Amino acid sequence: MREIPERRADAADGAADGAAGAPGRTGRGFGRLLVTVYGILAFAAVGRSAYQVATKLSEAPTAYLLSLLAAMVYVVATVALARGGRNRWRTVAWCAVVVEAVGVVVVGLLSFARPELFHEATVWSHLGQGYGYVPLVLPFVGLWWLWHTRPRHPDHELEPEQRPARSTEDR
Repeated sequence: MREIPERRADAADGAADGAAGAPGRTGRGFGRLLVTVYGILAFAAVGRSAYQVATKLSEAPTAYLLSLLAAMVYVVATVALARGGRNRWRTVAWCAVVVEAVGVVVVGLLSFARPELFHEATVWSHLGQGYGYVPLVLPFVGLWWLWHTRPRHPDHELEPEQRPARSTEDR
């Protein structure tokens, strides 16, 4: 009979599954709720924009293509936040959430200032009004979460036995 090794919680895993603020892990604790909200928004945005692009693109190409772009950003952000630890996914999450924040603010403000540019509503128009302003709030919560779960010290990436010894004064 083959033994199954115990799963070890190490620095790369960010401690136990329930650790709400485990440094470096974006999909744990509060991050699970954040990923869920991103996933719901991604699903809604993909469905809406895919239908619009497939059936009505000629009516308002700018608005519908912006909605499709927003949907893709939400999909990338969802996956990156779910997988983000101390790896490339964390960088992808930062990029996606920054693009999302800039997009919702720029498109949102433009849709108030120059409504003739948007013949139809987008996910980001009027600062996400059609989605209960979730598109406006979500990227800033995402940025806060990425900052909150950032690795605090380079030694966190080392195995405990590889970390430099600390004197009693450092503790």
